[in-house]
Amino acid sequence: MTRPRAASVLRDFLANEALGGIVLIAAAALAMIAANSPLAAAYFGLLHYETGPVIAPAIGAMTVHLWINDALMAIFFLLVGLEIKRELADGQLASAERRRLPIIAAAAGMICPAILYLAITGGAAPLRPGWAIPAATDIAFAIGVLALLGSRIPPSLKLFLTTVAIVDDMGAVAIIAVFYSHGLALLALAGAAVVASGMAAMNRFGIVRLWPYLIGFGLLWLLVLMSGVHATIAGVVAAMLIPIGSGGHARSPLHRLEHALNPWVAYAIVPLFGFANAGVSLVGSSWGVLAEPLVLGIALALFFGKQIGIFGSIRLAVRFGVARAPAGASWAQIYGVALLAGIGFTMSLFIGGLAFPGDGAMMDEVKIGVLVGSILSATAGFIVLRFSSRAKT
Repeated sequence: MTRPRAASVLRDFLANEALGGIVLIAAAALAMIAANSPLAAAYFGLLHYETGPVIAPAIGAMTVHLWINDALMAIFFLLVGLEIKRELADGQLASAERRRLPIIAAAAGMICPAILYLAITGGAAPLRPGWAIPAATDIAFAIGVLALLGSRIPPSLKLFLTTVAIVDDMGAVAIIAVFYSHGLALLALAGAAVVASGMAAMNRFGIVRLWPYLIGFGLLWLLVLMSGVHATIAGVVAAMLIPIGSGGHARSPLHRLEHALNPWVAYAIVPLFGFANAGVSLVGSSWGVLAEPLVLGIALALFFGKQIGIFGSIRLAVRFGVARAPAGASWAQIYGVALLAGIGFTMSLFIGGLAFPGDGAMMDEVKIGVLVGSILSATAGFIVLRFSSRAKT
């Protein structure tokens, strides 16, 4: 008897993708309104309200903002990890042929923005930590824009964008682990390794109940946070240790957890992150802020770096027979999708917070740069896709 094949959360999301993107856009807009209204003091006061306790001395007492960025976003990364593992085992990244073009496009789409950012900022030492900010793509925003175009966009192109974003997330996780983890506490790190080994053993011995893995995830998060490695990495590590079964079984622990988490992440955690991180006060600012090296570097790297890296690498890969272009899509549509990949929002803001921790002035510039670059990419991508037509590539 053939076991039921699990429906992909990714495909479920593509069926009504507009809602997640719209909720996130609304949350970001509310943050900007709150930060530039009489509610500004209350908005910033709430985010920096200390709830305690001090879990990791390096970050001090836990605040509302830290709980969102270090705890709730670990759940977001848990879902990202589950999606990555499933796509590698049973989805669009399951074979070398399927992996080839998304990996090439995502890699070029991370390298080019980083190089462009460093070139624009002149490699200035104070700004150098922000090189990875324009390297990531916000899948909810990008898919939300695609949803507004309806049937004009071939399904293969939507799936290609989501696959590129998954590979992009893998790169972002690696960047966070390697470049944004400091002052490691070896005892806590050893404890995290023991917990991870225990979860791997449960997987090995066929334990399929979810609650032991969820307890393991909680302990892993705590120990990783204490260790100095960014706590969100615990989400990805835990995801890789949760059983998926064989043949994409719909009742495997991975699929059950993935489907349970998806609505909470898409419609609560990610919008809450957007609300907590998109707000920047423009009081006293002028148009001159757009010429600041940090703002300019992020905005232009997102807008130009992403499209050059992704579209250029696809053209070259197809031209030299390394990979095939998405079926049924014209080059104009592929270019439009490359533009949409410049919407960096969630991951860009997240990495910005790691690059310039505790520096409010720098973070305001990061937010402006991310917003400008993302809005330019979304607008240009929508226009190109709106007026392009399907054709053979």
